[in-house]
Amino acid sequence: MLNIVWPIFIILSFSYAIFSGNLENLNSAIFSSTEEVLNLCMSLLGTMCLWSGIMQIATKTSFVTKLTKILRPLMRVLFPEIKENDDLYSQICMNIVANILGLGNAATPLGLKAMKTMQKENPDKKVLTNSMATLIVLNTASIQIIPTTVIAIRSSLGSANPSIIIVPVWIATIIAAIVGILLTKIFIKIGK
Repeated sequence: MLNIVWPIFIILSFSYAIFSGNLENLNSAIFSSTEEVLNLCMSLLGTMCLWSGIMQIATKTSFVTKLTKILRPLMRVLFPEIKENDDLYSQICMNIVANILGLGNAATPLGLKAMKTMQKENPDKKVLTNSMATLIVLNTASIQIIPTTVIAIRSSLGSANPSIIIVPVWIATIIAAIVGILLTKIFIKIGK
């Protein structure tokens, strides 16, 4: 569908620019926006490298074991079908921590690794397990204490106070996570 929609938008934009006499403005906007995108990507790359490295170091220390023990009661409530598999628990915990730190790009590979581990134990490979569905919802509506990526974007775009969004992000992500998890648990009970 997007393979059809985006080309149509591009063709309509160029056509409108030609017929309205704004072709020069379009050309300058294309070149200035590519420079802005490149600067944004470079600043985000540094942030992602830093936090991905910290997460990689954390997986090699006792931090993950301690964190898994702290999160175990919550994990039992959220993922009751998962056996006491420390590897899977630590994968999910690291994914949750990466999301809490606002590191969506670092959390994605951790979440995919956890999903792959869950899929190995899935009896019906074509249907998501309840734990897989819960992890997807938890990732989508993740609680973020430090919205690192958003702060980095706001900072790179010249925001006067890039961290002013922290409290609204806390409120929005906590509400989204609670509602998402409650609805997931309700749909799981209905589906049984």
